[in-house]
Amino acid sequence: MIRMIAFIALLAIVGVSGCHHRPFQFRGDMQLSGDIDASLKNDNTASRLTAVTVSGSNCSDRRIAILEIDGLLINRNVSGFGSMGENPVALFREKLDVIACDPSIAAIVLRINSPGGGVTATDIMGHDLMRLKLQRQIPVVACHMDVGAGGAYYLSCCADVVIAHPTSVVGGIGVILNAYNVEDAMGQIGIVSRPVKSGEMIDTLTPDREMQGREREMLQAMATSFHQRFITHIKSTRPRITDDSAFDGRVLTGHQALEVGLIDHIGYLDDAIATARELGGVESGGGVVMYRRDNDRAHTALDISPNDPLKSPLIDFKVPGLDRSSMPMFLYLWQSDPSLAARTDG
Repeated sequence: MIRMIAFIALLAIVGVSGCHHRPFQFRGDMQLSGDIDASLKNDNTASRLTAVTVSGSNCSDRRIAILEIDGLLINRNVSGFGSMGENPVALFREKLDVIACDPSIAAIVLRINSPGGGVTATDIMGHDLMRLKLQRQIPVVACHMDVGAGGAYYLSCCADVVIAHPTSVVGGIGVILNAYNVEDAMGQIGIVSRPVKSGEMIDTLTPDREMQGREREMLQAMATSFHQRFITHIKSTRPRITDDSAFDGRVLTGHQALEVGLIDHIGYLDDAIATARELGGVESGGGVVMYRRDNDRAHTALDISPNDPLKSPLIDFKVPGLDRSSMPMFLYLWQSDPSLAARTDG
């Protein structure tokens, strides 16, 4: 009976988490006696990226590539129970490398739906994109979907034209470093921190104690420096910006972003593709491709590759400040969702 209950519980976890084209399989042989012979297979092998045509001709001489900028942009593999999650920074580089070797790609559309991510992660992605633009002399059009904030907006500034939906959330030009003090909570369960250290500030940002004044000043200076780097990047690529108040971390609607110069046009993904066709000299029937592995699918330009691992709330439980498995980092991130703090800083 206990083995039967365990089997049903496992099925419930899989059912709640979902299995959207992930290589997680359950194989079982249930006998009338109640005995269960079960095994779990977690196959993390995957193919190299290949171009999948989502519209237009499959054999065009000049084509458009859609690159998705989705979710949290962190320079680490998404991990979890049965994970096939990829490192978004590495995946972006892999897609750019494919484009660099494909002369048929005449224009790129960045389809952005992200609140941002790590300062370094987005800086790497922006650097890689600019390098490809110079190497191939290829036009890039950015299209903001639901959200294009923080580091995701940083990336859109690398494009030649930036488009946003009228209902997009755009901006979030700021820096945040999540810090926690759980000293009292640890004391309530009898845990006392007694670090042995050399270097007075080596444990800056530890959640075991209150942050000291000198530590806060040091971290604030770093955050200010990264923020200024963000602003300089925007001003060098978006000279039409008319209102410096857009740099205080606020988010704007698509129409508001247009008014202050953060974007060039209001439109939809189809408009971004049409603009890319014009800039890249791609005929109306020219193919539009997305890059996928063999365990994924793409049927329209709106398809999203699932990059979250298979996980259950019973397994993936984190308390901000207590999980030391991930390092805190400075973020270009519109942090409207509290869970983002746990995913980036532990």
